[in-house]
Amino acid sequence: MILGVVSDTHNRLGNIEKIIDIFNSNKVDFVIHTGDITKAETLRKFSNLNCSLMGVYGNNDLLELGLNKTSEECGFDFREPPFITSICKKKIAIFHEPETIAETIENDPSIDLVLHGHTHRYTNQEINGVKIFNPGECAGMIAGKNAVGIIDLDTLKAKRIFF
Repeated sequence: MILGVVSDTHNRLGNIEKIIDIFNSNKVDFVIHTGDITKAETLRKFSNLNCSLMGVYGNNDLLELGLNKTSEECGFDFREPPFITSICKKKIAIFHEPETIAETIENDPSIDLVLHGHTHRYTNQEINGVKIFNPGECAGMIAGKNAVGIIDLDTLKAKRIFF
């Protein structure tokens, strides 16, 4: 099972089209957005994915009315963080801001994977055997510096794809 990870798209519609192309061409099974979509029209663009989308709202999403309604209309599953779910027998905790990750891992040792955004910086590390991943910048204006992540859920190996 292949998981796509995207964060902090911040209403960059041109980047979102590229992100969707990357995920569709890599035949990902699920995409998780770790927040800061900012506008309902931006979220709606993700309906062009060939797979399911789930995620959390970020600190900039609190300003935009209509994200919940758009999520429901498109069949997406977005929640306030942390959103803890299981996919392919892996327990995944989805955050936007990373400040409470260590506490969450300590309180729930069954978590296999933590995904977060907010910092716009790449993270691929382990804490107490838990993989923590942030693909980094997805909303920048410099071509080739933006990235999304793809994770093989069987092995928890993650890679970045730049665009």
